Amino acid sequence: MHAELRRPALYVVATPIGNLGDITLRALDTLRATDVVAAEDTRVTARLLAHFGIDKPVLALHRHNERQAAARVLRELDAGRVVALVSDAGTPALSDPGAVLIARVRECGFDVIPIPGASALAAAWSVAGMAETGFVFHGFLPARAGERRKVLASLARLPYALVFYEAPHRVLETAVDLGEVLGGERRVVAVRELTKIFETVHACPLAELRAWLEADANRQRGEFVLIVGAARTLEPQRAFGEDALRVLLEELKPAQAARLAARLSGVSKSELYALAVRGRSSE
Repeated sequence: MHAELRRPALYVVATPIGNLGDITLRALDTLRATDVVAAEDTRVTARLLAHFGIDKPVLALHRHNERQAAARVLRELDAGRVVALVSDAGTPALSDPGAVLIARVRECGFDVIPIPGASALAAAWSVAGMAETGFVFHGFLPARAGERRKVLASLARLPYALVFYEAPHRVLETAVDLGEVLGGERRVVAVRELTKIFETVHACPLAELRAWLEADANRQRGEFVLIVGAARTLEPQRAFGEDALRVLLEELKPAQAARLAARLSGVSKSELYALAVRGRSSE
């Protein structure tokens, strides 16, 4: 029996992130009843559909063609058809293609319907054991070191846990930047190969993350979710001093910026100068 789907409509379907047993019954019903599947990688999706005995036309919708593919999807919807959107793994549009398409489809007056299921973000958070009541999900950090450190600096003071995705070939350098920019004392939970045979969940201070990764080359394999504990709350005076320093460093040398920030905030000039020098050396 096929599910009764709204026509026309775009169904955003979550697929397994590793273990195929994590696909939902509703996702299977939707894929069986849809007219066409828009996929991040047609080869990956073809294997998934074949595994469950589903034969549907598959069109490519990835980062490099999303706007053009959206036009094709809209033509399908104009013709009264049902389209399912899937990514290679997990929930579409969550650090994966799909957001541009979804916005365009909604602008054109068609329904967009979620079919929830596997998500690396939700799975990793569920086993992280973080006591924080909230988190900020950033997804993938920039590949360039300088840009990555700037992004981390902008997140460093937030009173929330921070969640990142990372690829195996960048996880070592990202581990170093996390410790140096956010502070080595902060707790991190590194989750890799979720739902797969070599699934690993490891918690440690950020200062120890690189050493743990380097202790066994196998620990650097697979896709990562890195969850960093919230920043400790700074007293208002010091927080103001650091904010002032950050602004002044855009125009002044470290010594000048530290001196003025100290006068404005009452925080020790030497402390602010040391912070300014560390910030400049990490750029």
